[in-house]
Amino acid sequence: MGNAPHRVYETPSGMLNAIGLQNPGVKHVVENILPNLPHGETQFWANANGTSLAEYAEIAAVFDNSPVTAIEINISCPNVKEGGVHFGNDPVMAAKVVEAMRPMTKKPLITKLSPNNADIAETARMVIEAGSDGLSVINTLVGMAVDIETRKPVIGNISGGLSGPAIKPVALWKIRQTRTVAAKHNIPILGQGGLTTGADAIEFAITGSDAIGIGTGLFYDPLLCGKVLDELRDYLTRHNMKSYQELVGTLQS
Repeated sequence: MGNAPHRVYETPSGMLNAIGLQNPGVKHVVENILPNLPHGETQFWANANGTSLAEYAEIAAVFDNSPVTAIEINISCPNVKEGGVHFGNDPVMAAKVVEAMRPMTKKPLITKLSPNNADIAETARMVIEAGSDGLSVINTLVGMAVDIETRKPVIGNISGGLSGPAIKPVALWKIRQTRTVAAKHNIPILGQGGLTTGADAIEFAITGSDAIGIGTGLFYDPLLCGKVLDELRDYLTRHNMKSYQELVGTLQS
């Protein structure tokens, strides 16, 4: 069903959203949506979310018998059996989610880490040791906006996830924090959070992103991906680099 409106609100240099993970369910997706997607043109990942370990495990099992290439694990969901505590805010609980899903699928598992976690590096270590094949860094920050005339929250859910350019510095710092443990285990990082230009993509690569993701930036410019790729190519050529990977993790400190 998702959350009550308003569910999206533009903020300075960003966007708040509280969609509520609205979707028709994993079985409907596998049976009715995935068969109609152009799998020959690109790869599709599934984003898995649940309210209990059993739900996460079941979702992994259903997607295992599907054409998705990988499963991204959304651990920013509340654990209803533990009083609504978010899985992603506790390294132990985050690892338990991966442990529940790992035996149920041979698909690569990419754990999407929350920036609201007090120790993101420890969470990264634990989910990797639990079987995560990659890290997605970062999910949205928690924020809110207020209507000064009504003196009520703008978002129907009161709080929402903050994305967009405003969170880029946080994303870069969280990637920097997780880079060491990821490199130690030879685990790739998908960096995301506020990327809207080729220069942003270059920053993410230098900081340690093996790949990059663009989300909110596409609201501003649906053709953004091609522009970012052109800027990346130009940068690599000017710096005598033959591939994006040569740039990854080259931060001088």
